[in-house]
Amino acid sequence: MHEMSLAGGILQLVEDAARREKFVRVTRLRLEAGGLAGVEARSLRFALESMVHGTCLQDALIEIDEPPGTAWCLHCGGQVEIMSRADACPACGGFQLQPTGGTELRVVEMMVQDH
Repeated sequence: MHEMSLAGGILQLVEDAARREKFVRVTRLRLEAGGLAGVEARSLRFALESMVHGTCLQDALIEIDEPPGTAWCLHCGGQVEIMSRADACPACGGFQLQPTGGTELRVVEMMVQDH
């Protein structure tokens, strides 16, 4: 399950930020896992929650937004929303889609306490 590795990376990123910015605790962590990122949000949440004990993320509210992917259709020239790389263009039914968004996993926001 690669979500465990991703969760470890997120935790490391947050702990590095805590040392650099001198905060002690994160009260809210908001992530974005795009529809084309290949990340299962429930598995990522489970992985994060299983490793936060004793870290600055312990007891933090973890939110994971899942925006749809976007793609440009080479056939009809439209910009469309898709949930999977295997989806057809909802406008023309074509399968020649170039992803343009929703491929990212990123930290969007952290609310922190400095003492």
